[in-house]
This record gives sequence, structure tokens and C-alpha cells, in this order.
Amino acid sequence: MRLVLPNPGLDDRIPSHAELEMMEEEEAGDRPKWDNKAQYLLTCVGFCVGLGNVWRFPYLCQSHGGGAFMIPFLILLVVEGIPLLHLEFAIGQRLRKGSVGVWMAINPYLAGVGIASMAVSFLVGMYYNTIIAWVMWYFFNSFQSPLPWSQCPLNANLTAPVSECRRSSPVDYFWYRQTLNTSVVIEEAGDLQWWIVLCLVAAWMVLYICCIRGIETTGKAVYITSTLPGLTLKGSVDGIKFLFTPEIEELMNPETWLNAGAQVFYSFSLAFGGLISFSSYNSIHNNCEQDAVIISIINGCTSVYAATVIYSIIGFRATEQFDDCMDQNILMLLNAFNVAEGEITQSNYDEMVQMLNSTASGSEIFQGLDLKSCNLRTFLSDGVEGTGLAFIVFTEAITKMPVSPLWSVLFFIMLFCLGLSTMFGSVEGVVVPLLDLKIFPKNCPKEVLTGIVCLSSFLTALIFALQSGNYWLALFDSYAGSIPLLIIAFCEMIAVAYIYGMDRFNKDIEFMIGHKPNIFWQVMWRVVSPLVVFVIFIFYFVTKVNATLTYITWNPSSPKFPVLESVDYPDWVYIIIFLLAGVPSLLIPGMALVKLFQRCCCRKSVDISEINTVSARVSMSDSRMDEKREKI
Repeated sequence: MRLVLPNPGLDDRIPSHAELEMMEEEEAGDRPKWDNKAQYLLTCVGFCVGLGNVWRFPYLCQSHGGGAFMIPFLILLVVEGIPLLHLEFAIGQRLRKGSVGVWMAINPYLAGVGIASMAVSFLVGMYYNTIIAWVMWYFFNSFQSPLPWSQCPLNANLTAPVSECRRSSPVDYFWYRQTLNTSVVIEEAGDLQWWIVLCLVAAWMVLYICCIRGIETTGKAVYITSTLPGLTLKGSVDGIKFLFTPEIEELMNPETWLNAGAQVFYSFSLAFGGLISFSSYNSIHNNCEQDAVIISIINGCTSVYAATVIYSIIGFRATEQFDDCMDQNILMLLNAFNVAEGEITQSNYDEMVQMLNSTASGSEIFQGLDLKSCNLRTFLSDGVEGTGLAFIVFTEAITKMPVSPLWSVLFFIMLFCLGLSTMFGSVEGVVVPLLDLKIFPKNCPKEVLTGIVCLSSFLTALIFALQSGNYWLALFDSYAGSIPLLIIAFCEMIAVAYIYGMDRFNKDIEFMIGHKPNIFWQVMWRVVSPLVVFVIFIFYFVTKVNATLTYITWNPSSPKFPVLESVDYPDWVYIIIFLLAGVPSLLIPGMALVKLFQRCCCRKSVDISEINTVSARVSMSDSRMDEKREKI
């Protein structure tokens, strides 16, 4: 049984295979092309592999039992990530359009799918480039010895370290106070931090310069930005052992599978629209199936590799904390029991504690001591969430390394390159749909449109430069790219399988790469992948609806300081969450209703009036060529 929904006028909206061949021969159309295959693959890898691989994937591993998280991640990578990646590559290459143009060509009522992708790319790009601005701030401060986050500054009287720093740590103080100057709660907006504003200006200017000349410049830039990361870090084996020691019971936790599925979207940059735009610049006979498999393998291996590198750093940091804890306890025991120095060591600590505590007098002394519980696994599991992983954990580890300013410079260059290569695709995911929608004049240069996008993003992103900016960024990170991505991905697969038609899609792929998709792709596209995305969406929605929405704050007045304090969001934040997650999702049915209104009430043909097809341009080009030949 073949289920394909009615879709009148499809053949008039898309070029035939013969017309595509003619386009390939005559280079019809106004789209640029990649210089070579390596440039395209590196650009896609750079877009997919980003800062999320550095801090989000390792944090989720830590939250869900280390290696136990990798099992659902790798399973969902196969049944969800790779099929949707292949689908986006193939449909973009076949229809030669951006994310809006592709779905409008399949059916005008699907325009909202591409517009939703554009909205998500815009929202995510704003806070993503703010992280790059923070990276630049740390990079500029790395040219000092000692590093400014390696020691606490002195108070106004120059008699002792600043109290807030002494009670926490130099790296925490530099991040929360000297970098963010963070407020206590999100309601206290505070002032713009001029140093963050300047870094934001620099970050958006660098991005604009790299994008201004189109995909050719972008492709050449990623030769550096995609190959440099991963060459600069080292750490300890303890963290790696912790990463690959799974807690199997976590596999029974639905939230583990939910987070693994969401991470697949982040890791592959699926449903953002950028990959569709990138693939539309390819030759029509490019092997998109092979590209999807290669990039999936690279992406999966990179996530595991990044987690391995990061956990080596976390292990290095945890070992330092464990040693400090043990040294303090040993010092207290030596002083309390008048034991000669060297008799109590880490290797015989438990035995000596048991022996000293075995007598009545010794038991009384122990009750008066404030010995800390020193457990290496506890230090390993007490990680830092989100952006703090890079700006707290890593910076503390760097201060322990020899020639720490050099390691700091290299590390933040790596983070900058990771973020910049991802931002290329985010900007492309906004600019190309705007061109397809024809909102701006036809003769408006792409450089001007890119500048408008970057400028508007910068002005909106100034909210992240406030003292409450870190809380706003966490809000954007939690909701702007979660539910909308799941809904967009589901609509993409349904659109191709049941509106465009799987039989037509199979013939297109056979025309492009020389053979039809095998049974794996068929089963994934038709049933498994849409079902998995739907189930993840339901779980995600139920989890978020039932959960109390909280955020973590840096509050020096908290009794548990320097432990971050969990605070409930104010009621007005629910409106912001709706704008971030609800509005992009509702654009899909909303645009369909607009098209329906145009057709029914305005007596306007949606199919013909809004689609300036590539096939029409090819036909016109062919007619002009025939006229020239007749004149000759």
C-alpha cells in the first residue's frame, strides 16, 4: 500500500531530470557552486561539529551515567540522525533551493517549515555568537602571565583577597564577576557590560567578513576552522575511565533517551535549514548518500573524541581537588594527634583513620574535627553545566599546566574556530530563506542582506551583555532549539515521504547517485524516523510541562555559596518561553492558514503566483539559446 497525499501542480513547481541536466551543462540559475568536494564536506562538518560537542554532549554524558548515555545516543544517531541528514542533503541537491524554497516547491502550504527553520537559526545564532564573544574576551585576557583567573585580586585595602573570590575560587570569580558581572536573579537586568559589547561587535564583524563573499570564502575558511580543533588539550586517565564506566540502570530512564535524541539534532545541526542550503550548491550528480554516511561517522566520532578529551581535563581537575581535600584532612590529623609528618599519606589514609579512631580518646578528637569527605568519583561527577564547562573547568585546568598562557591562547582559538564554523551555517540558514521569500528587492546584494541579518542579530543579542545576560542565554539555549527542531524534523520527513512521495524521491536519488536507496533508508524514512521523533517530542513535552521551571544563579549571599542556587523563574518568563519555542513551531500551521486564506478569500493561485521555478528559468534560457542559433 502506497500512501501519498494529493499534491496538485507539483510537476510544475519542480524541474524535471532533463531540465536539471540542462542546468548542469549550461550552469543556469544564479546559485554559486562549491570549488570542490573537500570544501563542501569540511563546511558541513564545521557546521555540524561545534561548541555543543565541547560542552553539551559531555555534560549530558555526565548527567546520565557516562558511557550509558552513549548507547542511546549512538542508536538514535543511526535511526534518527543519519536518515534525516541524508534526506536534507538529497532534497536540497534535487530542488536547488534553500530551506524555504524547497518546502514551497514541494507544496506552498509547507512554506512555514522553512520559515520556522529560519526563525530557529536566527534565535540560536544570536546566543551562539555571544558564546564566541565570551571566548574572544578570554582569548584577549590570555596574553598575561600569570593568567588573570589564576589568583584572586586584592581588596580595596590591598590587605587580603576579595571576599567573594576567597569564598569561591579564582576561576569562578573571574567568570561570574569580572567577565559577566552577573546579577543575582534574572529580574535584575543591570547595565550593559562594555567589554562584552565590544567583544560582541568583534564577533559579529569577524563573522560578517567571513560570510560577505559567499560560500567560496566560507569554504576556504573552514579548511582551518574544521581541522584545527582537537590538537591542543591533554589531561588525566581518571576522567576517561569515568566516562567509559556506564551506569546501566540509566538506560531505563526515559529522560536519558529524550536527551540523547535532542542531542542528535544539536550534533548534526538538523532542521536548521543550513544543510539544505549547503547541499543546493552541489553538482546534481553528487553522491549525497555517501556524504551523509561520511559526515555522520565524522560527527559521531568527534562527539566521542570531544567527550574523551574533555573528561581527561575533568579528571585532571577532579584529581587536583581530591589531592587538596586529602592534604587538608591529613594536615588536621597530624596536628590533632601530634603524629610525625609523613606517617599519614593518601595510600594509608583509611587505615590510619580507622586506627586513630579505634580508641576512646581518639574518637573524642575525631568528633571535634571537621574532616571532609574526599571521594574522587564525587569530584568527577560534580561537573559544571553548559557554557561554564569551558569557562570554569577548562580554565582551572589550564592554570595547572606549564606555560599556561600558551595553552590558554591555543584552547580559546580552538573554541573560536569551532563556534565560527557553526555560525557560517546559521547565517546561511537565515539569509538564503530571505532570498527565497523575496522580502527584499531582487537586486539587493547578498552582502547587504547578510549585513542586515548580522546587525539585527547583534542589536538583539545586546540582552546577553546585560548583567543578567547569562540567565537569558541559558533561557534561549533551553527553549529556542528544542521543541521547534523536533516539530520541524517531523514535518520534513512527513513532507518528503507522504506529500512529495517516496517513489518520486527514490527516482530522484537514483537519477542523482545512480541507484535507488536500499531497504534501510526506506524503512527509516517511511516509519521509524518519524515515529522516533514523534515519541521524543511527546516525552519532551510531557517532561517540560510537568517540571518546575528553574534556573541556577550566582548568589554570594546564599548560605550554600559558592554552590549555585536554584531559583524558580518569574511568571513573565513563560511568555518569553512561548515566544522562543511556541512561535517558531506555530509558524508551520500559521503559514498554511495564510496560504489557504489567500486561495479562498483573495482568489489567488498559490501554486503559480509565488513559485519562480528553476525549470521556468531553464526553459527561458533554452528558448533564448534557440533564438540566437536561428539568427546565426
